[in-house]
Amino acid sequence: MADYERIETEGALKHLAKELASEPVVAFDTEADSFYHYFDKTCLVQAATRDRVYLIDPLALGGPAEMRPLAPVFASKKTRKIFHAAEYDLFVLKRDCGFEFQNLFDTMISAQLLGYPAVGLAALAKHHFGISMPKDEQRSDWSARPLRESQLHYAAADVTHLIELTELLEGELEAKGRIEWARWEFENLVRREWPVRGFDEAGYLRIKGAKGLDATALAVLRELYLMRDARAREVDRPPFKVLGNRTLLEVAGRQPETAEALGEIKGVTDLILRRLGREMLTAVEKGIKKPHGPIKRAPGSGRKRMDRRTERRLGRLKRWRSARAKELELDPGVLCPNSALEAIAWCDPTSAAEIGELPEVKRWFARDFGGEIVELLAAQSE
Repeated sequence: MADYERIETEGALKHLAKELASEPVVAFDTEADSFYHYFDKTCLVQAATRDRVYLIDPLALGGPAEMRPLAPVFASKKTRKIFHAAEYDLFVLKRDCGFEFQNLFDTMISAQLLGYPAVGLAALAKHHFGISMPKDEQRSDWSARPLRESQLHYAAADVTHLIELTELLEGELEAKGRIEWARWEFENLVRREWPVRGFDEAGYLRIKGAKGLDATALAVLRELYLMRDARAREVDRPPFKVLGNRTLLEVAGRQPETAEALGEIKGVTDLILRRLGREMLTAVEKGIKKPHGPIKRAPGSGRKRMDRRTERRLGRLKRWRSARAKELELDPGVLCPNSALEAIAWCDPTSAAEIGELPEVKRWFARDFGGEIVELLAAQSE
């Protein structure tokens, strides 16, 4: 098990921030509580140098906003920051702490670009170091205090080997001539900004089975969905822990009028009936009184229908991608996602520069494969 030092006071954090600022490389990870709370937050930040692991407790410090002393470390061009699957970590650290990032390395993205069949941290640690990572705390409530020793060891293990793993993966990227691919991916991740996530009042339409409901049942589902979100906010619990989607769907379909009928529905326990039964019946009644109108398509939603020539270009591009990905030992979606292939098919480019201007296409792909794509499409039109 990894040794670690806990950081729980302002003085200790400031001292650590000064130490980390002098390090050439630091590995990081975060733990949040979105599985347990509606209003999720960063609950733990792990940091590792070559010699030591630190577990920084934002809640003991007074909240994520008190992590400000670490801002210069994350923004430093001199200190490399290593993450595994950095996207969510960067999202919560930008949202909760206002951090900006420079000089990032992501071990999961690197493994994808190298064609690893399994890119999870546990799989990479097993492959390279013969180590079995702890798994028993993956669903922990990281907001609960005090943290258990098993949680602390689990959190420390997530950063213990990242620096060594980075050195191995970077060497493989260099050997395969893909290091520039990785650098472009990291830079895009650093520059990414996430919009503020608000409640989607039309989210009930994405519940599996919703589109098959009639107008009345769909209206009931909408009212149940809105009721569930209001209660989830009130008790600070994720909506799925208040009521499951399958229960919402069944209630919408059966439209019970009494508590007894509601209690017969699978997923409606005695506890749910006591706490939410009246509100659920009110939602059913509201939905029945006001059936759902036609489902409006959101602006920009839906895919434009392709003509035959564009469809043929797309088919040729997919066949090319399949063969090229196999040759490179890459997942086809890593080489070029479907959205990028479709954009290229619509554009029908005559130069690699045109491909590079498409927002859906990665810069490294346009640079290294744009010429092949242009030749491929030119041969089709001959």
